[in-house]
Amino acid sequence: MASEERLDATQVADPRPAFSLTSGRTRGYHRAAVDTFLAAARTAFEGGGDLSAADVRVASFPLVKNGYVISEVDAALGRVEDALAGRAREQSVREKGAGAWVEEARAEAQVILDHLARPRRHRFARTGVLTFGYRVDEVDHVASRIVRYLRDGEPLSAEQLRGAAFRMQRGGYREEQVDALLDATIDVILAVR
Repeated sequence: MASEERLDATQVADPRPAFSLTSGRTRGYHRAAVDTFLAAARTAFEGGGDLSAADVRVASFPLVKNGYVISEVDAALGRVEDALAGRAREQSVREKGAGAWVEEARAEAQVILDHLARPRRHRFARTGVLTFGYRVDEVDHVASRIVRYLRDGEPLSAEQLRGAAFRMQRGGYREEQVDALLDATIDVILAVR
């Protein structure tokens, strides 16, 4: 028994990083910031915190030398977001019933579809001609995929939307509006898994 306790203490004091580290000039996420956030996420998942899937989606960390590899952390955050969304769905179904949960997801999907029914190149507010925003044609392409997912059931995953990246252009779509719609769509995808 004493050797088992010693083994556990050694494991707790293990200085190995949770993710691979960047090297050279490549920057990665600040290790302590990520570790602290993931500890809070674990506490929330175990029922002792108030962190939500949406909080995980908008988490950001400083970039530093010898930080965690960004893609590995982002993949882990995606899994944490999925787990917290699943827990929220289960709790809501227990409290309100499956019918209410489905209706909420349908209502949110309809709001998204109504927004995206606007004509191409006019789906979101634009920045000024001297200000950069998301490239309009790229956003419209992703928006069309969202419509096909919601209307026709064409496959689209939360991971694909999380990984959506748009180049910038003068007079482009306002980033905050596009990001809010992507977040709402991810919520719908996670709700109906």
